[in-house]
Amino acid sequence: MGSRYVSGAVANRSLRALPILGLFACLVGAAAASDATARAEATAAPHMTAAARATPAARAARVGPAPAGQRLQLVLPLRVDAAGLARFATAVSTPGSPMYGRYLSIPALALRFGASPSARARVVGFLRASGATDVKVDATGLLAEAKMSARLAQRVFASPLAEFRAADHARFLAPVTAIHVPAAIHELVTGVVGLDTEPESSSPTPSFATALGPSRLGPLRSTVHAATQSSSALPRSGAPAGCPAGIAAGAQDGNPGFTPNQYLSAYDFDPLHIAGYTGQGERVALVEIDGYSAADVAAFAQCFGFAVPPVKIFGVGLSQPLAPVGETTLDVEVLDAAAPGLKAIDVYQTNSDAAATLGAFAAPLQDAARRPQVISASLGLCEPQAYDASGLIGIEATERVLEVAASDGISVLAASGDNGSADCETAGGDPIDQLAVNYPASSQWATAVGGTNLALNATNQIVSQSVWNDGSVADAAGGGGVSALFTRPSYQKGVVRRNRREVPDVSMLADLLPGYSIYCSASPECVNDLNTSPWLAVGGTSAATPLLAGGVAIVDQMLRMSHRENLGLLNPLIYKLGRSTAGPAVFGDIASGSIDLGPYIPGGDGLPLGCCTATAGYDDATGWGSVSIGAFATQALTMVPNMIKFSLALPRHQRPLARHELIADVTCSAACSIGAFAVVTIGKKTSFTTTSKAYGQRSKGRKAIPVKFSKAQQRTLRSAAAHHRKIVATVYGVLIDTLGEIQNHTRGQKLAISP
Repeated sequence: MGSRYVSGAVANRSLRALPILGLFACLVGAAAASDATARAEATAAPHMTAAARATPAARAARVGPAPAGQRLQLVLPLRVDAAGLARFATAVSTPGSPMYGRYLSIPALALRFGASPSARARVVGFLRASGATDVKVDATGLLAEAKMSARLAQRVFASPLAEFRAADHARFLAPVTAIHVPAAIHELVTGVVGLDTEPESSSPTPSFATALGPSRLGPLRSTVHAATQSSSALPRSGAPAGCPAGIAAGAQDGNPGFTPNQYLSAYDFDPLHIAGYTGQGERVALVEIDGYSAADVAAFAQCFGFAVPPVKIFGVGLSQPLAPVGETTLDVEVLDAAAPGLKAIDVYQTNSDAAATLGAFAAPLQDAARRPQVISASLGLCEPQAYDASGLIGIEATERVLEVAASDGISVLAASGDNGSADCETAGGDPIDQLAVNYPASSQWATAVGGTNLALNATNQIVSQSVWNDGSVADAAGGGGVSALFTRPSYQKGVVRRNRREVPDVSMLADLLPGYSIYCSASPECVNDLNTSPWLAVGGTSAATPLLAGGVAIVDQMLRMSHRENLGLLNPLIYKLGRSTAGPAVFGDIASGSIDLGPYIPGGDGLPLGCCTATAGYDDATGWGSVSIGAFATQALTMVPNMIKFSLALPRHQRPLARHELIADVTCSAACSIGAFAVVTIGKKTSFTTTSKAYGQRSKGRKAIPVKFSKAQQRTLRSAAAHHRKIVATVYGVLIDTLGEIQNHTRGQKLAISP
């Protein structure tokens, strides 16, 4: 919105190989869409595919009318320059683009692509006048937020709400008719998220539940199923290190988990740690729907000899922190092991409904002082269920948030799921016998992290790797497959055949056996009558994701100390490396094995789903394979552009009135396009703004840039001087991108103008 600067394998049953959209429609069902939703779907962004959304009645039992006093947290996505934002995010994220790495700050992005100030004011005014509280527009300029009672929401949006009971007995509210956006804001917002409060499950979860019994993996499947595909589970190999209890974590089940020294050596963290790169100066945000115990993290760190970075909890729509459970504890501990020198780990906790999770992804972008370099999300939902919970409006709003993160140079990593190519779950947590992938991992703006297992030698180097699939002994495998929502992003062209987004992008250790050694005292999830030790061995792509996030933070640290830009969105760089001669050094390719859980799904027909098998190069089982952090850092240091530093100086003894211009000296550290502008104040009021031409610099150096006054401005200045009024110009140097837009500007410097 800113102004331009002037100047897989074939299935045994053919049905399983049909386009996923057909399966998606079957899963989601049909529903009457609201007028606003129908319009949004008709004009959906080209990379998204609209589909029918299930009514609450299709997924839960109606209990009665909604409690009138129940408070709702609502998000109204604003109409913004979505196409422009997507183009900019692509340009700054793509190696070889003239704009690669030339990120913008969140305020600059909000000004350039977000809703206009007048639109924001009108939406806020309407909501406040309607009786809503806590009304605001977020820092990205993408979302309006408000709280209101169910009674008020029904009146404002002309839709009765009812209370429903899900199969797991959880109660939630949802509209029973179409939602109508009021005429006063109809052209300013795309819809409303939050009238449906059904909890969204955390689809990729570590196998904490299996730790409740004597066997981590539960009873074996039938020998017929086991013969179809052997489990990828392996006994721990290599040389563990740490305190005795940490080394023995999981031994009560017959197979202790990998200790940090093992997976850090395996994935080439050691040379970077030895060189002093442990994440200093970097900040990682974790998006979570449950709590953690600081004492557990301290016990883990003490056992394995790590420092614990400052960890702060931010409640998103919460009045108090959530109770500790295993998931967040796992995320913080693995991230701590990978990058113990981080400046901070910020944990954004929220509820699991659609509005809350949308807010949690946007929350790390709100405070410039706490801007993260990496966002890691070990949560998600299969696309049909995500669409069912949020609708196209909610998913598109999340996409805009992820695009802003990419445009600001923030890397977003998301777990691909633990249900193989059958990502959706029943209320009891079992995979559903259909193909699906996980969202937000399936977003083109997130790096989807899949799952592997590995065998190590005596020095903890990788001897062999395998696709994670424990289907023959547990309903678990790394997530992957073909998106039903998104078309193929540009970085996957020439890599994937279908015109669909495919996941994962890369993979890391996730297998349940041997898993990761962690310390978790949460009861009863981790510690209970059958499992009395807080030392556990767990697995899941929700462990693989923070491990890679820590590696990305370390690479960002190296880039910053080499005066280079952040990695930002990883995927274009990953795919460029994967197709290059450097690929084999960076990625541990896995060329056999499958994530197909079809033969092992409880209640299923025992036949394969038809996706996905590992092959040489990229595939939907493990993406490009595992990542060697050291080799990735080496390549990033040669491919990520230098930071462009620029500064402003005002020459002394200027005579702007006599020369009809002022001079701004702008210095650039590399080839760049620069300019300047001045805001002139007469007395206490701003009188006018004047802008220079754009000047291209072929190399680093200083340019004296004239900022000229028009004839009308000259008359204004002469009149003010004749009446002895105070005249001050605040001058800014600007960096201009290849589209002629202001990419960044210096701090303003004041220059007194006198006769």
